[in-house]
Amino acid sequence: MLMSSSDDGAKLHYGPNSFRVLRAGQHVFCAITGEAIPLEELRYWSAKHQEPYASAEAAAQRLAEQD
Repeated sequence: MLMSSSDDGAKLHYGPNSFRVLRAGQHVFCAITGEAIPLEELRYWSAKHQEPYASAEAAAQRLAEQD
C-alpha cells in the first residue's frame, strides 16, 4: 500500500523571517502542545531551536523554559 506524503508532517528549516520546506507535507507539529499546525497557518517558530509553535502562548512558554 502506498502512503500519501500528505499523511506525514512536513520537515522545515526555520529561518529568522521565513521557513523553507525540506520535505513536503500539509502540517508540522507544535513542539510544546503536539498540535498539528497546517503550514498555511504557521506563524510562530524558533530559528534557534528549529521548532514550530501553535500559538504565541506556546512560543512564550518555550522562551520562559530557557530561564
